[in-house]
Amino acid sequence: MEQAVQNTKAELIRDSLRSSMDYVDYRLMVSRLALEGKSTGSMESREYVDFTRLNDQRMKRLDKTIKIDADSQAKIKQLNKKTTWLVLTESWCGDSAQTLPVMNKIADLNGNISLRLVLRDDNLELMEQFLSNGAMAIPKLIAIDENTGKVTGEWGSRPSIAAKMVQDYKSKYGKLTAEFKQDLQLWYNKDKGQNTVSDLLSLLFLK
Repeated sequence: MEQAVQNTKAELIRDSLRSSMDYVDYRLMVSRLALEGKSTGSMESREYVDFTRLNDQRMKRLDKTIKIDADSQAKIKQLNKKTTWLVLTESWCGDSAQTLPVMNKIADLNGNISLRLVLRDDNLELMEQFLSNGAMAIPKLIAIDENTGKVTGEWGSRPSIAAKMVQDYKSKYGKLTAEFKQDLQLWYNKDKGQNTVSDLLSLLFLK
């Protein structure tokens, strides 16, 4: 049974990689959707359209401003195994907008890391194999050893500090409010991607 599950995951990953895009193409797609008043996803609502436009602006800013410190850069450059980061995302996802630019900066520092992106709603079978606490939360990063095809780790849907903030708030109040979501975005702005860098260094098994 376990082997069958692993085989299914491997097939779904291979199929998703065939239809995946790189970060440049993803950014072009989101920018185009923002201009056209559209969004990705199976349900295109006014809210999703507005979030897509906002996320395009966020990513434009972060692509220019994200900095990775020298110590982290040195660790990232040590990776000598061909690794693919396959990420499930959507244009309307605020957490994706805050973390995808960080993933891209890391991948740019080491040619052994290939960042590939797919849309969650087009890859629901894959998403169901990589749930976060039972939810189809995105972004979801799946790390794959290119030589063996094996999954070596996964990350998502938020940096560890943000994830704890969300968990604590839900435990206390039951659900996330608009005010909390605004506070979360303020945290992202202050953190400047550093918690995401730290988390992803752990995923690369580089301490």
